[in-house]
Amino acid sequence: MERVLIVCGAGASSTFLALRIRAVARERGLDLVVEAGTVQDLDERLPATDALLVGPHLADRFSELEQRAAEADTPAGLLPADAFGPDGAAAATDLLGELLAGRRHHPLEAEHH
Repeated sequence: MERVLIVCGAGASSTFLALRIRAVARERGLDLVVEAGTVQDLDERLPATDALLVGPHLADRFSELEQRAAEADTPAGLLPADAFGPDGAAAATDLLGELLAGRRHHPLEAEHH
């Protein structure tokens, strides 16, 4: 089971996206725990996280957040601008596949295609 954390400013947008990613993961037969969080609780939650997704409205802070994630040995990805749109969960799950495959061999890449 892979643990994923999605961060945005207050956590509301990421909560909805986390729910939608969970649904996509179930459809694809993936074993993911997807949770929403805020930048404020990031350092506390990173050690138990396998991949970090950062909301597009935090693009100006992505380098900083990516560095904090790297210090916890957690790959990070910036969600595209349309991540909270109708196809955003599928795109986010694809990005997760790339992040997790880079960390170690993971079935997300293979099962998506």
